[in-house]
Amino acid sequence: MYLRTIRRRNADGSVVAYYQLAENVWDPKKRCAVAKVAYSFGRADVVDREAMQRLARSILRVFASEEALAAEPDVRVFQSWPYGGAYVLEALWNELEIPKAIEEYARRHRTRQPFERALFAMVANKALQPYSKLYCHEQWLSEEVFFPGRDTLELQHLYRAMDFLEAHKEEIERAIYFRMGDLLNVDVDLIFYDTTSLHFEIDEEDEGVGYGNVLAGRRPYQALRKRGHSKNGRGDAPQIVVGLAVTRDGLPVRSWVFPGNTNDVTTIEKVKADLRGWRLNRCVFVGDAGMNSEDNRRRLSLGGGKYILATKMRAGDEVTKEVVTRAGRYQKVAENLRVKEVVVGDGERRRRYVVCHNPEQAERQRLHRERLLEELHQELESQRQPLRKGRHAKHTCELVTSRRYGRYLRQTPSGIPKIDHAAVAVEAKLDGKWVITSNDDTLSAEDLALGYKQLMRVEECWRTMKSGLRTRPVFHWRPHRICAHISLCVLALLLERVAEQRAGDTWRNILAQLDSIKVIEYERGSARVLQTTELRSEVTELLRRLKVAPPPKLHRVSATPSA
Repeated sequence: MYLRTIRRRNADGSVVAYYQLAENVWDPKKRCAVAKVAYSFGRADVVDREAMQRLARSILRVFASEEALAAEPDVRVFQSWPYGGAYVLEALWNELEIPKAIEEYARRHRTRQPFERALFAMVANKALQPYSKLYCHEQWLSEEVFFPGRDTLELQHLYRAMDFLEAHKEEIERAIYFRMGDLLNVDVDLIFYDTTSLHFEIDEEDEGVGYGNVLAGRRPYQALRKRGHSKNGRGDAPQIVVGLAVTRDGLPVRSWVFPGNTNDVTTIEKVKADLRGWRLNRCVFVGDAGMNSEDNRRRLSLGGGKYILATKMRAGDEVTKEVVTRAGRYQKVAENLRVKEVVVGDGERRRRYVVCHNPEQAERQRLHRERLLEELHQELESQRQPLRKGRHAKHTCELVTSRRYGRYLRQTPSGIPKIDHAAVAVEAKLDGKWVITSNDDTLSAEDLALGYKQLMRVEECWRTMKSGLRTRPVFHWRPHRICAHISLCVLALLLERVAEQRAGDTWRNILAQLDSIKVIEYERGSARVLQTTELRSEVTELLRRLKVAPPPKLHRVSATPSA
């Protein structure tokens, strides 16, 4: 089957051409092939050319790529790069007016350094394929992504941009926050705060005081890499403590970096001081049990500040003796949440608690404890053997000091370990329960419980930063570079969270769809072309939800080098 052109001569001598879709059919009478018209497109001068082009493209789709290319023998494809993820990130980057904030402070340095391009390159690298700054420049920008303007970026531009970011971190974060509030209508009644630790693969702690370079203000920086309480089980290595404040929607507001030997409770005063004046409406500070101390509650209450804090449940303290055991009915909030309010004391010493109970979690903890006790019973049975007087078996010491079994064991005067049934009963009473306290009387018990449950947003941010964004390993050793590295991760986290909020999906799933958008470089005749691939229907719908316009079709058309 083929497209044929026939011509007819009019009486005035003019010639009119017609397009027909025809095929050759064998005629047994004539004993030859004759043309059979399957469809007539009409006169060539009035035919719908766009319709015929769509028909041609639809026909080529059903053929293999080799056959399609055979139809265009002069097309040579050189290479392709992923483009969708970087394009969407840059669209959100521009929408939040981050370039405007960066360029405003860059003008003060009277420099033409491409700070904005360098910072976006590092942020996009963290969100797409997190590597070191050296790999980002030498490999990722050069070969693994389509990044307009990459030829103008040198490695020194990345490091100088980090110094610039650290020098103006507070002002830039503040500008982004205000833009984010206007653009996304962010709810900032509740600010969630938590800390985590990041260890370094070094042996010795930092000593003395470090200084930033000219762009970082030459201000002194406290030594950061110190040994302290590790939240990831690496107490043997020096670490830093990172604090993060997020909204109830999981959008990061601001980050802090503290020395590794900093206690969580001592960070509150600086966090509260730094957030003062940020137009946070009625800000209620929400923190976990690590933030709950008498001194912290006093600091948070100064100036009419409000807080929601989890409480530790230690054997024999006020919470376990007077709060958890207090009689009263639970109020059902959701299928997996019940709450009960308990007030201890009177007058100014009045303390308000809310006991939360999750029946599903309680059942899971009960089954877990039963399995653990069965394992412990088998361990004790296997170790029943005569002990030498005055000495303990090595395995007995391991069981008693074990984080898994130790809480349920006691030792007899002769040193024999036995299951402590009183401790088991105490643990059983706490199944599925946690207790929070607050000084905000305007919030109901239900509001307090739901507000605290949103603290998991911070935990999600930590998981994203440590796994998806690969905050570790940290290849920097200067304090101001370490702080800038954390700030880049937080900016990448912000762009991911905005995309997730709009698309209603995880960043991993969003990126999987965006990976189908690529830029290809090919030659056709005497032209060298950089062109974006056709968008799939599901990708077009995703861009609509993200409020991002489709990418440009053509990026560059130039003459071939041989031309």
